[in-house]
Amino acid sequence: MAADNPSRYTDRQVVGIARHVTWVGFGVNAVLAALKILAGITGRSSAMIADGIHSLTDFITDLIVIVMIGVSRWKASKIYQYGYGKYETFATLLIGVALGFVAIALFWDGLKSVLDALNGNEPPQPRMLVLWMALLSVASKECLFHYTRRWGQRIGSTAVIANAWHHRSDAISSVATMVGVAGAIFFGSEWRILDPVAAMVVSIFIAVSSVDIARPAVRELLEVSLPPDVTEPLRTTIKDTPGVITYHHFRSRRNGPRIIIDVHIKVNPDISVQEGHAISSEVEKQLKKGFGPYMITNIHIEPYRNQPIFPDGSCED
Repeated sequence: MAADNPSRYTDRQVVGIARHVTWVGFGVNAVLAALKILAGITGRSSAMIADGIHSLTDFITDLIVIVMIGVSRWKASKIYQYGYGKYETFATLLIGVALGFVAIALFWDGLKSVLDALNGNEPPQPRMLVLWMALLSVASKECLFHYTRRWGQRIGSTAVIANAWHHRSDAISSVATMVGVAGAIFFGSEWRILDPVAAMVVSIFIAVSSVDIARPAVRELLEVSLPPDVTEPLRTTIKDTPGVITYHHFRSRRNGPRIIIDVHIKVNPDISVQEGHAISSEVEKQLKKGFGPYMITNIHIEPYRNQPIFPDGSCED
């Protein structure tokens, strides 16, 4: 599913939508976490208890998004002259790190239970209540994933999208729980070890999700350039603006929901400073029209001195 154009939403609307979506998830997670842990205790399933603890971590990530999404949209200040967008990036990284710690803890608990079973300490047989709870969790969390991701794409929020994948990881963990519990219930006492094995499988899925979520956040915090599918339309817009002969020194990065670009444009050396400034303003206008009014552009004007122009419209220094 392609992301919508987030420029149609104001900062106030983005914050309101993000917080509303996150509060919906917060409520669902609250109910699920309580029901899972209760079902795990009464249903004698370590996998379900681990799954419930996983849902509890969603409280933390939901609160991070609720707080950080507002901070990231604050206007630039003397201290944060490019705005507070990296707070959202940092929130995304925290979600990934939190998932990583959950994965390690769940794997370790499952491994201890498996070792105990291999040493003759047979785990208890889970009850059918646990299986029904796993089914309910899969259905509700998968719906929550699609709902959250759809709105995250519409408003262009990486933190909301990351939180959606956290919901998906919870759904996957419930699938693993469901399979392990079903095996422990229906295949006899020798298969009860599937319950703690399911907890270990859950942890692997969560670990993969944590890496997928944290990697782009780390790249953004390290100010890695934007990918070609983003920069090529930006370059095209620059070179197609009337008055721009060519350009060079194009640089790009992201600050939370905002794109930042630096570029030197080359114009006719015989025009006035005022005309050159008008061309620069038109470049900025066209960029913000196509890629969002909140993007930050730093455009330097230079005279064109017959430098060779490459096929993409750029030139040598």
